[in-house]
Amino acid sequence: MLISQISGPDGLSSVAVRDNGEARLVKGAKSVYALALEAVRAGKPLNAVIEERGRGETVDLKAAYREGRVMSPIRHPDPAHLYVTGTGLTHLGSAATRDAMHKTVNAEEKLTDSMKMFRMGVEGGKPADGKPGVQPEWFYKGNGTMIVDPGKPLSSPAFALDAGEEPEVAGIYIIGDDGTPFRIGFALSNEFSDHVTERINYLYLAHSKLRNASIGPEILVGKLPDDLHGTSRILRGGKTLWEKPFLSGEANMSHTIANLEHHHFKYDLFRQPGDVHVHMFGTATLSFADGVKTEAGDVFEIEAGDFGLPLRNALKFDADMATEVRAL
Repeated sequence: MLISQISGPDGLSSVAVRDNGEARLVKGAKSVYALALEAVRAGKPLNAVIEERGRGETVDLKAAYREGRVMSPIRHPDPAHLYVTGTGLTHLGSAATRDAMHKTVNAEEKLTDSMKMFRMGVEGGKPADGKPGVQPEWFYKGNGTMIVDPGKPLSSPAFALDAGEEPEVAGIYIIGDDGTPFRIGFALSNEFSDHVTERINYLYLAHSKLRNASIGPEILVGKLPDDLHGTSRILRGGKTLWEKPFLSGEANMSHTIANLEHHHFKYDLFRQPGDVHVHMFGTATLSFADGVKTEAGDVFEIEAGDFGLPLRNALKFDADMATEVRAL
């Protein structure tokens, strides 16, 4: 099942759902957030609540996308209560790119911290006994104000040194009234980052991640495919500038999804009732690794068949802006 959120001519939002064919509006559903919270409080699966409400009129999602009416598939009424976070070095091809970014010239051969972290994941990220495995790298991208709707531009701040895509799968979660995390499903995501800043020093990773992100357009409700194949591309002037396949799913990862979830939600901070979490699981594919330098107007496009519509966002650069701190 794929679930999405669109706005109507009146500006009000609706929830659309589809299995393999046409999308239909969920009767009376105004947001995925409200629908998920309803399922949590009723103690029922999300698809059961959808079927109880019933499916109404059909909707042309592709047309809504072209018209700019497809919204982020999850929002929180208060953006401060939506966390955007992620993990890195979780995919079997991810270490090479990061290692190259962080390696310094040294007469003595030694492992970078990135490669050490990757090896830890390979050796202990998939424990066979069901117990928690080694914890992954973790980063914070911001709150709900950082999320950009599909089809809308990703903004790179004037002080950024790079503006590059990262095609990833994200887990979408809501926290129940008793602090239990519930996974709504999975979505494509563009974990937009500043790789030049990160390359200066790996301790700048935190700075490089404080950028916009986009998810969707649809949420896959159900199990994540074990071996997921997708494509990431950059369009310039309507033509493909760069294109590369990307892999995800546990068959291509050094950690299980359960292990990544455990190490995020083990913190009380991330189990506050009503909060929403968008947690990105990492990638091994970057145009930056192939020497691509993005420009204003470039369009990032990420697609994978299991996730429905492709995630598409143009790039824009913000004007320089002075920040002044005033004493009270």
